[in-house]
Amino acid sequence: MHPFIKTGAESIALAVEAVAVVIITYGAMEATWGVVNVIASRSNVPGDRKRVWLRFGVWLLLGLEFELAADIVRTAISPTWNDIGQLAAIGVIRTGLNYFLEIDLDKYDNPSAPARTMES
Repeated sequence: MHPFIKTGAESIALAVEAVAVVIITYGAMEATWGVVNVIASRSNVPGDRKRVWLRFGVWLLLGLEFELAADIVRTAISPTWNDIGQLAAIGVIRTGLNYFLEIDLDKYDNPSAPARTMES
């Protein structure tokens, strides 16, 4: 593969990973602030902690999508089958995390909706 293409793809993957770090960091800071507010208010309003968890889950889900995109870009330029296999394993793990996190978010965001199963 031409070195220019490989360098460009590596830079793109690094930039996408940096965006993922920013997204996840922002979500973690927002969640921390939300938890501090819930604890400080002592309001005992049902669902306050769940709302914080749901918003954090959405940020994590978005961050995982960006990480998976970076893995896909890296897979396109991986020089060996070993590298491709490692990236494929990481992709499968991240996709699985993404899937189950999305199921949890759907379940807790809309408790009256039927739960998604592996078949649906």
